[in-house]
Amino acid sequence: MWLKPEEVLLKNALKLWVTEKSNDYFVLQRRRGSGEDSGGLTGLLVGTLDTVFDSTAKVAPFRILHQTPDSQVYWIIACGASLEEISQHWDWLQQNIIRTLSVFDSGEDITSFVQGKIRGLIAEEGTSADDEEDPERFREAVLRFERLFVLPQREKLVTYFSCSYWRGRVPNQGWIYLSTNFLCFYSYMLGNEVKRVYPWDEVSRLERTSSVMLTESIRVRVRGEDHFFSMLLRLQQTYLIMQQLADYAIVRFFDKETFNGEHPLANPLHITQRALEIHARNQSFRAFFRLPQEENLCEVYESFLWVPFSHVNALGKICVSENYLCFASQDGSQCHLIIPLWEVFRVELPDRSSHALTVCLRGKRALRFSEVRDFERLAATIRRKCGTAGSPQHCISNPDEEGVMVGQSQAVSTEALMNVFHPHDAENLDPKMLKERMKEQSWQIHFAEYGRGTGMFCTKKTRDLIVRGVPETLRGELWMLFSGAVHDMTSHPGYYGRLLEECMGSSSLACDEIERDLHRSLPEHPAFQSDTGISALRRVLTAYAHRNPKIGYCQAMNILTSVLLLYAKEEEAFWLLVAVCERMLPDYFNRRIIGALVDQAVFEELIREHLTQLTEHMTDLSFFSSVSLSWFLTLFISVLPIESAVNVVDCFFYDGIKAILQLGLAVLDYNMDNLLCCHDDAEAVTVLNRFFDSVTNKDSPLPATVQQASATTNDKSIQKVDICDLIKEAYEKYGDIRTEEVENMRKKNKLCVIQTLEDTTKQNVLRVVAQGVKFSAAQLDELYLLFKRQHFVSCYWSVCSPALQNHDPSLPYLDQYQLDQSQFSSLFNLLLPWTSHTHACLLSRSAFHILDENGDGLVNFKEFICGLDILYNRSFTEKLKLLFKLHLQPGTQDCKILPSSRFFPPAEDHSFPTRLSDSAEDGVIRKCPERGRAKVDLQEYLKQWQEDLQRRDENIKDLPRINQVQFIRLTKTLYGVFHGDAEEESLYRAVARVTSLLLRMEEVGRKLQQSSPQKTPQNTPTSMAQTETSPSLPTSPEAETLVEGEGTQDHTESPVRQHETVPSCSDITPNSTSRPSTPTSSPTGTSSPALDTPTDIPSSPSTVRDGDWSFSFEQILASLLNEPPVVRFFERAIDTNALIAHARKNQLKDAH
Repeated sequence: MWLKPEEVLLKNALKLWVTEKSNDYFVLQRRRGSGEDSGGLTGLLVGTLDTVFDSTAKVAPFRILHQTPDSQVYWIIACGASLEEISQHWDWLQQNIIRTLSVFDSGEDITSFVQGKIRGLIAEEGTSADDEEDPERFREAVLRFERLFVLPQREKLVTYFSCSYWRGRVPNQGWIYLSTNFLCFYSYMLGNEVKRVYPWDEVSRLERTSSVMLTESIRVRVRGEDHFFSMLLRLQQTYLIMQQLADYAIVRFFDKETFNGEHPLANPLHITQRALEIHARNQSFRAFFRLPQEENLCEVYESFLWVPFSHVNALGKICVSENYLCFASQDGSQCHLIIPLWEVFRVELPDRSSHALTVCLRGKRALRFSEVRDFERLAATIRRKCGTAGSPQHCISNPDEEGVMVGQSQAVSTEALMNVFHPHDAENLDPKMLKERMKEQSWQIHFAEYGRGTGMFCTKKTRDLIVRGVPETLRGELWMLFSGAVHDMTSHPGYYGRLLEECMGSSSLACDEIERDLHRSLPEHPAFQSDTGISALRRVLTAYAHRNPKIGYCQAMNILTSVLLLYAKEEEAFWLLVAVCERMLPDYFNRRIIGALVDQAVFEELIREHLTQLTEHMTDLSFFSSVSLSWFLTLFISVLPIESAVNVVDCFFYDGIKAILQLGLAVLDYNMDNLLCCHDDAEAVTVLNRFFDSVTNKDSPLPATVQQASATTNDKSIQKVDICDLIKEAYEKYGDIRTEEVENMRKKNKLCVIQTLEDTTKQNVLRVVAQGVKFSAAQLDELYLLFKRQHFVSCYWSVCSPALQNHDPSLPYLDQYQLDQSQFSSLFNLLLPWTSHTHACLLSRSAFHILDENGDGLVNFKEFICGLDILYNRSFTEKLKLLFKLHLQPGTQDCKILPSSRFFPPAEDHSFPTRLSDSAEDGVIRKCPERGRAKVDLQEYLKQWQEDLQRRDENIKDLPRINQVQFIRLTKTLYGVFHGDAEEESLYRAVARVTSLLLRMEEVGRKLQQSSPQKTPQNTPTSMAQTETSPSLPTSPEAETLVEGEGTQDHTESPVRQHETVPSCSDITPNSTSRPSTPTSSPTGTSSPALDTPTDIPSSPSTVRDGDWSFSFEQILASLLNEPPVVRFFERAIDTNALIAHARKNQLKDAH
């Protein structure tokens, strides 16, 4: 069958292939072990390797490779299971392709032609039908996936492939399952089971690799460990799906500033292989043609386009979206053009025999397509869409247009600032102006030949004109065209004016930052020394901050926008800014500048590939990342004079980030000798700064008042470098860098960059937390990963999970990941060091309220570890005190007396400043959308610090008394904690003795109170308890319900508890008196150490309602300290590592 052409990295890997036929362009090969020599030793060896490597997806025994005489690169284009099958493909190539190849002049053209033909053949065979999975087979795979990995049923399997997983040098043949949130692998061979589950959000690197042992494989790095998967037939398809799933997880969970809730794949339950392929295809289509985000690729046709300027038919593809008809030649460089469908007024079918159609455009232009296989369908599609495509509501460039009023007082500038402050003088005969006119004339000739505006043919000649520099008068128009901003503005008429009406006069943090930076934007230029330029800059930046609040305003946006306003009208500058921030430089302008960091990683990779000398001299290339950050963020505007920087911007709008990368390489290459002589980073910075000061634009027509004079302008000893020469050199040396290659490198490095940022966050959090706990560094690391995963587990299967909002990268490190009550309870119960019991839910809820110091409904890692450290590593007294607090009334103010500052130095707490300003009138502290960006109130911070210092010396005497309902809960919790222990019986007896003792003590105190009425009530502990506690238990419906419920739940507990239990409701009452406890028969028939009610003391209603009994923490502690089994139990060392491993194993199961 025909295969999508893929490059073969190793032509004769391990000499596994034998050439059967060959010519100048194609090679037919047979795999050893197939055919005549299958019985030999070599054949047996190869057959064994095929079986071990991939028993269910064996390599086809025959294949055809394509190669040109002047190239060593081979492309696999066909494979076959038999000699007859592959011979049919070979004969077809001989009859239909060989003769045609002789007309091409270069090997690249031959390869492009062959690849296009093969793709066309695949399209004819109906790839859509081939790619569809058998529903029954896929359903079986889903059932197998659920059974093997025991993930929640909401986890959706996307696809699966047969593969080999490599552990060292041993391959494990099995199946890889790619689901929405996990990469899973399973293998079972000869009793050896291998099962792997890796979340996509933990993948830090994903790339295709090759070696001698693994000719082609996919390397996946998870938590610093590499895993290799070899795919023998569907390697590229698998890699692309894995790349999309990993990128989706990264954007959804970590990069919320750019994640769109209306994303086509926003719902994780609706992700399928087909949806991923369509989404990738639409992304590539929009990126190549620079179209608005609303456009989707509807239909694709292969055809020839008659190119009038070269008088040839160019082979390429017609791409039709909702509002545009686009064409790109096969390699994309010969020509491409974009036709808005509202410009089409007629479609003709002149020659049915050649499958041709003519598209007639307004302005007396026509495009002729031929050899379109389904030309009638294409013609019908264009006719239908011509009537529905929205026509533009305003003109892009109208020199007679006057300023318009927006709102009541906001005037929008309709002139580029350069035209206002430096108008074009047609009568100036200065040599520079003459060169400028020559450039203009060259472009006018280009327009006449290739068209102007959106329907212009973009060719190699267009790029050559761009490299030489764009004329000042055409710069704004061409920026709009090449960036695609013209399409955005055309499809959104009046949008900018409405934005200004909505946002002008409003106040926000972004507006304050914009005002601060307005006068720092090109301050040397006259346009920004006046109110005209400053006001236009303010309006554009404010409108964009209102349009995209996730980005708002970031530094460097003011510098870029000021340059845009020089050459474009105000509304055009706004749409150019939209194109740059949202399409051409994604993720650049946010708090973490992820996009810039990704491109710096790409830049480092290109340095290693193209500047090996520099790589050998400077092993650490991170220096170039720090130096080049401003190059990427400002497109060299911050390091070059404005008259030179605009030439760089010209290339950027035509070629995208590729132009910036090429220029960066050219700058380092130009300074190679000087950089190799540097001994430290400071010298290298000096070399580069001196170079940028020497860059000039000798052809710039701008006057001296506008040009930025550098410190070396008058220094004749320094050799000047012309920006046009530098850009030309960059294209000549590094122009072979393909845009597709850059985009793949971006995707690969984005995973690494974001995971590096996450690791930095983790290290900073652990550095702060480790100071006050007794967990080891490895244990803290594992606990942090459990805490972080618990956050993600709640987000995996929900479209708009509230938990997604609990992760905010703009907050201080400690508050970036926080758990709500539900998430906290799940993780707390998994890590509870004692046996789970019926009260676990109540305990986790109480623990959450105690640890949530500021009452915002969220607990961060520091607070979580504080409570866990007490349960795991603290003394018996500390553990008992925590259990005591957990059973106090949840609403009691004194209940929140477990500050994390008790164990952590307050100076290291980064969470206070962001929470102090979020108090509402009702006293509840809530999250604020901009709390991470708010200013710190130092007075409030110092006040909070002082309060924390005062609370550090917590005295057990300050704890409130526990009433009868809470005491019953505490006793029940102790029974549940002891359940299943080796000393369970002695522990139950100890608790029963302590309970009986405390009740007798309380009754003695009550008896003394009744016999001494002359004493002041405030002077007795019992009277204090009466004023602080709730009414008596029998009159409390809550207490009655609790005791009755608990009584019904415990009838199946250990037999020991049937003899020694907490006193029943009828026994624990205020009219009980102190007398020796004797075993009595309870109404249920069980013995109990409860107190008998004496017959010689009358029980009056006043006595019953006189008050509840209660205990202090000191009483409970003193009583339990006299019980060695209880002390031994709580002082016993806890196996932290085993509990962490248990939690890690069951965390996903708990999400069912």
